[in-house]
Amino acid sequence: MNGFSADLGNMRRVAVQAGGAARPRGRGIVVPPARGGAPQVVRNALDVAAPPTPSTSDADGFNFQGYMKDQAARVDAALDAALPMRHPETIHESMRYSVLAGGKRVRPALCLAACELVGGSVESALPTACALEMLHTMSLIHDDLPAMDNDDFRRGLPTNHKKYGEDIAILAGDALLCYAFEHIAKATTGVPADRVVKVIATLGKSVGSQGVVGGQVVDMECQGKAVDLDMLQYIHEHKTAALLESAVVCGATLGGASEDEIEKLRKYSRDIGLAFQVVDDILDVTQTTEHLGKTAAKDLASDKTTYPKLLGLEKSRVVAEELIEDAISQLASFDPEKAAPLVGLAKYIGARTN
Repeated sequence: MNGFSADLGNMRRVAVQAGGAARPRGRGIVVPPARGGAPQVVRNALDVAAPPTPSTSDADGFNFQGYMKDQAARVDAALDAALPMRHPETIHESMRYSVLAGGKRVRPALCLAACELVGGSVESALPTACALEMLHTMSLIHDDLPAMDNDDFRRGLPTNHKKYGEDIAILAGDALLCYAFEHIAKATTGVPADRVVKVIATLGKSVGSQGVVGGQVVDMECQGKAVDLDMLQYIHEHKTAALLESAVVCGATLGGASEDEIEKLRKYSRDIGLAFQVVDDILDVTQTTEHLGKTAAKDLASDKTTYPKLLGLEKSRVVAEELIEDAISQLASFDPEKAAPLVGLAKYIGARTN
């Protein structure tokens, strides 16, 4: 077990003795695109990650809601431009359908915020931010397939395979996976080549057999079996936290961060990544399908082991809160003004309700 795992184990043992409280957050509305046309994203303030508490929007004068709204608009425009309609139309329409179906754009925001934190520019990190959203969307398309989680709804819309069929959905995910790396290589400017290579390698690992895919495989193999906390942590660290970690690390790498800065940001991102999935486990049993934008109680129905199943709801909330607090502590040595977006994102991840 690595140092991070040991620290988390200590936090979990503390959590077993304590309780916690959930905090509310807003929700968004997405207008579905018409088949045959270019999908459009319709956003409002709630659709973009409305701040769950005053501390995420007003502390030290930082407007978290405004920041997320601006970053989401920037990423949406860049994604729209990066994924034009072209021949063959069906596959590109399918790709655009899922990528442009709204979403909170947490991973791109983490990438852009980490790059700016260490002195880089948004422009230099934007292609990677878009690639992260493509990779995340790929994982959702494949995760929703009948052979995997078999879900009918995602982001409040029919899942890709429900709209286009399983064959096109599989290929749309494959195409997004390939194009994400092409886009980084072709669209990134003003950054030394060695940093771009590091980013491509980091992202490749995060979505492969040592990341998202590996976590998904172990998750499927553990369904219906007794799973302890260490195995559950492994699943969450790989299936969910790996891509969130790579978002932060890649942004910092593009911005020219030192090894010490990258290590602190890696610890920050591991904490928020695991907290993200712990909160997801909680929401699966506390929210409705309508509110989540995807089928609720799926983990319960498929007999998956989750934090609430092992620890109970209140103790799971404490684990999430401890992880968020630890993540924010990793930012203490950075400029508070530049670190404000990452602090806000950590608090948002811990407090979200969908």
